[in-house]
Amino acid sequence: MTRHIGRVRTALTVLLAWCALVGVTLAAAPHAAAGSTGEVRYAEAEQVAPGLSYREFSVSGSQGTAHGHLLTVDLRDRRVSVDLLHPGAVGARAPVSQLADSRGAVAGVNGDFYNISETQHPGVEPTFAPVGPAIASGRHLKAAVPDGQRFGPALPPGTTTEDVIGVGADRRARLDRLTLRGTVTTPQGTRRLGGLNQYALPVGGIGAFTPEWGVPSRVRATCGTDTDRAAPCSTDTHEVTVSRGRVVSSADTPGSGPVAAGSVVLVGREAGAQTLRKLGTGDRVRVRHRLAATASYVPYRFAIGGFPILRDGLPLAGLDHRTAAIRTAAGIGAGGRRLHLLALDGAVENRPGVTISELAALMHTVGADDAINLDGGGSSTLVLREPGAAGVTVRNHPSGGAERPVPDGIGVFSRP
Repeated sequence: MTRHIGRVRTALTVLLAWCALVGVTLAAAPHAAAGSTGEVRYAEAEQVAPGLSYREFSVSGSQGTAHGHLLTVDLRDRRVSVDLLHPGAVGARAPVSQLADSRGAVAGVNGDFYNISETQHPGVEPTFAPVGPAIASGRHLKAAVPDGQRFGPALPPGTTTEDVIGVGADRRARLDRLTLRGTVTTPQGTRRLGGLNQYALPVGGIGAFTPEWGVPSRVRATCGTDTDRAAPCSTDTHEVTVSRGRVVSSADTPGSGPVAAGSVVLVGREAGAQTLRKLGTGDRVRVRHRLAATASYVPYRFAIGGFPILRDGLPLAGLDHRTAAIRTAAGIGAGGRRLHLLALDGAVENRPGVTISELAALMHTVGADDAINLDGGGSSTLVLREPGAAGVTVRNHPSGGAERPVPDGIGVFSRP
């Protein structure tokens, strides 16, 4: 009885907090308040693999009934793990099913928002690189673009493009923030590194592009500003290629194509370009970089970008409660020992989806205390491999009618 009363009090506290955030009162609400959802109706759960279960559900939102798919990963079971799904290069993309099968994952969902188009910069090709930081199998692949350069819904107050969900070497999942810590040391001195495999660099900065970047043009990195993605591309740029610690080539326009093993390409804009122009062939250059966590001293084995919507069981302030859409989210429960991966179904009859505020409520309902919003709409995809099957199948219906290629995702792996 005591436990039941405690649960009722907790649920009431969460509901009151949501109502306060969206400016409504319980007495004035004739139906489910914005930011809350109706009863979640679950289908029978399937134990897909050790430590991994799957179930479908439906939920009533402000725009109608939504249908969804939920993966629950028990990180206490050492036979199961999670890692980044990606096509082998930051500036590349592929369908989630292909990303999962290429790594032997038993399940997965799509990941971060990304540079999907370049309508504001005619002649500049999109890179398809993600917005936020990424860590795969302990390797630091990329850092976050400036907040004003991101694609996707507006960030809630107090969040940044550096926010991630990750799993540490201790097998605990956490929400955290990963900040680039790096330097470029030349004969003229040491400067702060402004980017790592990013499709957008801070104004006046220098960015490093490693072999993990892939083949896309690096011109996009010099377009826009820290506050305006659509601002014109910089006319003051410079690029140098450093191989085994020495400058081997330079150019005033950023190039494209693969970065050779053992090399790094430095791209500068404005003040950063002026620094790079002082370098000559044969000059020694040392580049160092790492992603530094804000909340944890435990090294991350996996991390992916997105923006927080739920912390300690409560929604963040300022979440959108008007625009409903098909969405993907990842949440953490059981003190970091359980990971919930959710994707809504984009079939026509389920198309209204939920608002971001409702998504936060939904993630709390399914068992998350902390949660992050991932890319949605036509990108929302959840895949699963049945026991004994050769590959995964797509369990939701992507809203575009077919899988959209994406740059990364969250993969679930299981050992027998």
